[in-house]
Amino acid sequence: MSVAELATCMAAESKIQMIDVREPEELAIASLPNFANLPLSQFAEWSEQIATHLDPHTETIVICHHGIRSAQMCQWLMRQGFTNVSNVVGGIEEYATRIDSAVPRY
Repeated sequence: MSVAELATCMAAESKIQMIDVREPEELAIASLPNFANLPLSQFAEWSEQIATHLDPHTETIVICHHGIRSAQMCQWLMRQGFTNVSNVVGGIEEYATRIDSAVPRY
């Protein structure tokens, strides 16, 4: 998913699940509204509860800093049975560059 597509999804009132896999320190620098934080480094702490917290059939969008960690998360979610998963290509860095310059870059 491009950052332009993300901006469209965020502006729409549709039911989507949004996950940010960056570390809490990264979120303190820059974040987007309505993204749940599931840091990949804390995978062991939240992975077993993922099915109780998220609907595997609802559109799920995953973001990180540049798109690498979120791509890993998307692959894992699909292996868990999630059917509609999108990785934000370029991550929050691309979003800050192309969509919203008010989002801090780091």
